Amino acid sequence: MRRMTSVWPRLEPHLARVQKPARYIGCEEGAKAKTPDDSLVSWLFMYPDAYEIGLPNQGLQILYEIVNERSDARADRSYAPWSDLEAIMREEQIPLFSVEHHTPGAEFDAIGFNLSAELTYTNLLNCVDLAGIPIRTADRSIDDPLVMAGGHCTYNPEPLADFLDVVVLGDGEEVVGELTDVLVDWRAHRDESGRTRTDLLRAIARVEGCYVPSLYEPTYADGHFTGLQPLFADAPEIIEKRTIADLGEWPYPKEQLSPLTEVVHDRLNVEVFRGCTRGCRFCQAGMITRPVRERPADQVRHMVAKGLERTGYDEVSLTSLSTADFSGIEPTVKGIMSDAADAGCGPISVSLPSLRVDAFGVDIAAQINGAKRTGLTFAPEAGTWRMRQIINKLIREEDLYEAVDAAFSQGWQRVKLYFLIGLPSETDEDTLGIAELSKNCVAIGRKYTKRASVTASVGGFVPKPFTPFQWFGQNTVEELQRKVNLLRDATRRMHGVNLKWHDPKATLAEGIASRGDRRVGAVIEDVWRNGGTFQEWSENFEVDRWHEAMDRAGLTIEDMVYRHRGEADVLPWEHLSAGLHKDFLWDDWQDALAEVGLPDCRWTPCYDCGACTGYGIEHVVASATPPAGGSQGTGQDLSIGHAVPVQLLERR
Repeated sequence: MRRMTSVWPRLEPHLARVQKPARYIGCEEGAKAKTPDDSLVSWLFMYPDAYEIGLPNQGLQILYEIVNERSDARADRSYAPWSDLEAIMREEQIPLFSVEHHTPGAEFDAIGFNLSAELTYTNLLNCVDLAGIPIRTADRSIDDPLVMAGGHCTYNPEPLADFLDVVVLGDGEEVVGELTDVLVDWRAHRDESGRTRTDLLRAIARVEGCYVPSLYEPTYADGHFTGLQPLFADAPEIIEKRTIADLGEWPYPKEQLSPLTEVVHDRLNVEVFRGCTRGCRFCQAGMITRPVRERPADQVRHMVAKGLERTGYDEVSLTSLSTADFSGIEPTVKGIMSDAADAGCGPISVSLPSLRVDAFGVDIAAQINGAKRTGLTFAPEAGTWRMRQIINKLIREEDLYEAVDAAFSQGWQRVKLYFLIGLPSETDEDTLGIAELSKNCVAIGRKYTKRASVTASVGGFVPKPFTPFQWFGQNTVEELQRKVNLLRDATRRMHGVNLKWHDPKATLAEGIASRGDRRVGAVIEDVWRNGGTFQEWSENFEVDRWHEAMDRAGLTIEDMVYRHRGEADVLPWEHLSAGLHKDFLWDDWQDALAEVGLPDCRWTPCYDCGACTGYGIEHVVASATPPAGGSQGTGQDLSIGHAVPVQLLERR
């Protein structure tokens, strides 16, 4: 039986000593303060980073609402305490708690982490330890909560396999209910003798999309991972991801949380679709979230109208991987603004993340922002057409220049460009192409305003699981730094060009955590035990911790991160399925090496990647006629028109 106590009387006297007490008090508009009750299955949904990063996370908010709508379950939330409060908690022996009721983490039935970034892994261990729960699943008893995780990072969960009881692949809306059903049944029979934690985990492993690492044993040969062996006959050999076929059936979050303190993305966020068909080879999100599933336009407008009315926000973000590709985006946006005016909400701003590099996208941005002209962001990703063919980001220079010209001509003064370095087959000419593109964009802007500027933001490339680049060996820290230096030298005298870059050392740590097998768990634990929390925050990151931990684990960075893989190599995530055929990914990798780009699959015969099979889903496109030349981002309207179903092929 869970005690359902509160640490508030012990916590409250210390909040005046920490930087941001509002991180820990709850009370947000939209919070579901369901009364603690031991008769209910209890979930603690947790984001393993600071409150201001974690609160806006839509995945966590969706699951939180779904569970709290049930009559047999309840859910609270928690976030990683900042170092000032952590020190007090350890000194005063205050355990990790929920923000709704300040219930100790160990008193919940399950703790569910959302993993969106690999460098939060050490925070996960820290939070489990602060809750008073053994960090390794092998050391937990039947009375300890289940420690689970979902999110994009779980497509290679092996570095965390020793710490997680359950890993959930794919969309969580349906599976969280099925997991709750298992826990309800388990609690109904909790007094029966002889039942073990392993029995519960085996029952969970029968839920589609749930991977239970402790039911498998890794094998190695010559220092390399060779596969996983199931320890029980009923443990599935392949764990398939979960996919919500109809996004319209899940209009969540219905009541987005409104924070009491400053957070990132502090605006109303409404998801308009999941998935992407553009096929960028570096983009894990675009691969693992296939197929495309759009939310009905009327539902989008309803969610926006209700959200603005309830929260009082004057800005709404229509979220997806490429929002301008939403069918009927222009009339939908106009309808949203008309609805807001009719409701007396006052002037509102609508933002479209992941704006397409074409004049159409800029034209929409101009319409919806009215007189507001802050920065506009595009992501060409690479500096030359050759490189963009390799990564399948089929944007020509003239496409980018046309979009930039449209932006500056309509009143924008700043443009931000995102690039990657360390991509396959990249040469110095490709790297320097980033500086050249940026310089040319400033020149275009100076035709309209002397204040025109371009910020080139550069990040080191980490090859991710379930992408065509998963076989590529990551660039070394030294090579990435050399490329950064090339760009620094090239842009130093380019007036109006501002260069920003991600620390190549942090890129290395991300590579260790995202590409490693189960042996990397010892590295993550070592980094955590030596003070390595909040590794995504530059002031807390020290790469030496990662080097030393790798050495103590007997692992080499060369083998784990920098080594190229071959078709015959067994990858640490091959027991999982993102719905993509491995031969499709390999063939796409070979096309990349041959510098061959593939058009968006909406405009071509199906590539048989495998993502659409079995769901009864068809891509809905705007027109049966592809854009001129068949390329992406050509400046044509790809999203407005009549819906045409694309025929799907059966799994090979």
